[in-house]
Amino acid sequence: MSGWALTLLMTIPSIGVAFRSAVDRTRALPECNANPSGMLGENQAYGPAGGDTVDADFSAMRPLLWRRIARWTAVLGPGLMVMLADTDAGSIITAAQSGAQWGYRMVLPQILLIPILFFVQEMTVRLGVLTGKGHGELIRDTFGRSWAMISVGTLFVASLGAIITEFAGIAGVAQLFGVSAPLAVIAAAALLIGLGLSGSYRKVERVGIALGLFELFFLPAALLAHPQASQLMNGLTSMPLGDGGYLFLLAANIGAVIMPWMVFYQQGAVIDKGLAPHQLRAARLDTLLGAAATQVVMICVVVAVAATIGRANHPQSLTAIPEISRALEPFLGYLGAKLAFGLGILGASLVAALVVSLAGAFGLGEALGKPHSLNSSPREAKLFYLAYAGALALGAAAVLSGAPLVRLTIDVEVMNAILLPVVLGFLVALEARALPAEARMRGLYRIVVWASVAVVIGFGLFTAVRVIA
Repeated sequence: MSGWALTLLMTIPSIGVAFRSAVDRTRALPECNANPSGMLGENQAYGPAGGDTVDADFSAMRPLLWRRIARWTAVLGPGLMVMLADTDAGSIITAAQSGAQWGYRMVLPQILLIPILFFVQEMTVRLGVLTGKGHGELIRDTFGRSWAMISVGTLFVASLGAIITEFAGIAGVAQLFGVSAPLAVIAAAALLIGLGLSGSYRKVERVGIALGLFELFFLPAALLAHPQASQLMNGLTSMPLGDGGYLFLLAANIGAVIMPWMVFYQQGAVIDKGLAPHQLRAARLDTLLGAAATQVVMICVVVAVAATIGRANHPQSLTAIPEISRALEPFLGYLGAKLAFGLGILGASLVAALVVSLAGAFGLGEALGKPHSLNSSPREAKLFYLAYAGALALGAAAVLSGAPLVRLTIDVEVMNAILLPVVLGFLVALEARALPAEARMRGLYRIVVWASVAVVIGFGLFTAVRVIA
């Protein structure tokens, strides 16, 4: 076992201890068992008018166990949805390139990213649930309007670039099945705009999760690749961090897993869903489940490609969805390469386009102090819906224009790498200033989270420098 791999493996127990304390500590927060509205902002909305909260229909349920399960599943959603969106078309391409170039040696980093991803998104959950304010609104109230506009403006540009890559992924899947790519892009944009204009957060969440679950098709793709257990175990004990190429692709994987728009979306979503402080523990478990699910998908892609293309020992481009499918077909057959892989990417692209466009709309409305809820009608939240529909329309138009998207993909990666340190910096600062003392990180958990954030920021800057150079 290499020294670097041994060092990283030895960090897992300490991360596990901190991880356990993060979940258990929720019980100690007085806000979690107090009056649900005790710490919420005065503009907090608990869903549509009429008191539509996630606890509405459970008072009549008598069996305590089933009542607890029902309460938890009612809270489930924001964390799972944002994590499913995290595994978007760009992430799939990055995972495929990782498996083709480095085989199973890219599996361990995906595992180590699970707690790091949870650490980042867990802070957004606490901020949203305990303050009742979105990320942009908190930045505005804590650091001033100018900082909020800088953060949200950069977010919106990055989100638009990400949406374009999602529609490019949809066009690629359409080509796989012989469907007109322009028709598929137009239909997808119309579907997502219509869904957002429905005036119901719950409907958007349910449809979004249903679309994201198509990513489960990556699991049979990995099984059809017939990975060898011995080679997989050998890959888990080797991380050549001294190799510049491996380090650069590792940085790309970190950038593909932790996205700036995820912070804005989940913090806004827990507010739109109407989650109260006493539901914080379930909301954190929702985030943990989502973090594990998105990384399982990434691992499946890495394994599927490593066991097939990577084993063939001949490098391939793998910069687009059709190229990946054609490269996999000799190994996985039609079902594995086209049906399973294609449907998985289609679901990932659709849910990602939905979440990214909502994140930009949430952030813009929060920074400007305008209505920004999916539970509001388009007449009540004009700017919010205009930003949401406009981002989707512009993304679809860019793909339909036939403009070369290779350079755009590089630009999006650079923007994410530059924005990520800014967003994470604000996130950590807000956690330390906007929350009451008893709800902030402390002890071992705070040390591990700060170290994780520092690593992510470092890799983000490294990626930006390498790509720009």
